[in-house]
Amino acid sequence: MIVQNLRRIFINNYYKSSEKLTIMFKNPFSSNKPEENVSDRITEFLSEYQSELFPGGVINSVSAFNIAQNKQTYILEFTLPFPCQGELEDIARELVTHLDIDIELALTLNIKPVRTHNISGIKNIIAIASGKGGVGKSTTSVNLAYALMAEGAKVGILDADIYGPSIPTMLGIENQRPSSVDGKLMQPLLANGLTAMSIGFLVSDTDATVWRGPMASSAFSQMLNETAWQGDGAPLDYLIIDMPPGTGDIQLTLAQKVPVAAATIVTTPQDIALKDAVKGINMFDKVKVPVLGVIENMSYHLCENCGHHSHLFGQGGAEHIASQYKVDLLGQLPLNIHIREDSDAGKSSVLANTTSEITMLYRKIARNMAAQLYNQLDANSPYTAEIITVKNIEE
Repeated sequence: MIVQNLRRIFINNYYKSSEKLTIMFKNPFSSNKPEENVSDRITEFLSEYQSELFPGGVINSVSAFNIAQNKQTYILEFTLPFPCQGELEDIARELVTHLDIDIELALTLNIKPVRTHNISGIKNIIAIASGKGGVGKSTTSVNLAYALMAEGAKVGILDADIYGPSIPTMLGIENQRPSSVDGKLMQPLLANGLTAMSIGFLVSDTDATVWRGPMASSAFSQMLNETAWQGDGAPLDYLIIDMPPGTGDIQLTLAQKVPVAAATIVTTPQDIALKDAVKGINMFDKVKVPVLGVIENMSYHLCENCGHHSHLFGQGGAEHIASQYKVDLLGQLPLNIHIREDSDAGKSSVLANTTSEITMLYRKIARNMAAQLYNQLDANSPYTAEIITVKNIEE
């Protein structure tokens, strides 16, 4: 509650254009007598600040940084290689109170593709996968897509589950159908600004379930390559692919043929789910797709009355496999009835309550995922030891 109150107090103005996001942070308790050398102190703070997103400091992690001043307001201009609005807002609040000043954040995203491909309108493709069904992968995919949007990115989602498409229902647009302007490319549907495509928009569930493997793979390939992802605007910064559960032929074919930049594994703390999550990690390793990390869903239950954390399905499992396979634990999500209710109702928990703890968790995981994609794989990243290329599995 205190954090939410601080957010309401300090965010005075919020403006977003097609290229730049501007957020004003006012300190209502300011004495209007800031200390000397404020710009130097801001620069020093940002250089020394370290976190999961900024392991080498903020200034070393962004593409460009500048400080301007308008009376008592210090304008911090950032050009960002990955979406991290939420953490920069937290940093701005800290600077506002610590230095007794007003701050205006001016954020420009400059997200670049980390690998070359021929699919128009998409910069980076991230596969969200699990070794087995029932771990909340699709729900996590949808909420991560909206979380990336909340952080400032332009995002799309592609439902790769040909046999059991659930994304249309979770987005609340299951009865809509895509159109075509030129008779060649399909126009994706929009759900609260999220660009979406699914086999569920094209055929009935009954038809989808009787398709053989080659037909399913062909249908997915058509959706990916014959959708006008860019539309009339800028290309998508990220396309989230909600992979079908398992590690069989279809999953291998998709991972092999789709120019995926990286993958994220969703699991629960249960031993059986963790074993299948390891299979998912190994599958992507075979097709030379880097794994950004593991998300532990249904990690704990938080009692609404006393706040007690109950680990109903086990504890520490995802952390263990992340350490064993040298990937990041991107975050842990609770078993929460509101997430289930929102998904069934065709709403996103991230949109339902923009200041809730659940929303903040999804946004933090989304930031971690995007930062890992940049820091590990982008050739321009100061933390990239080598450029990782994707080779065909037969090689």
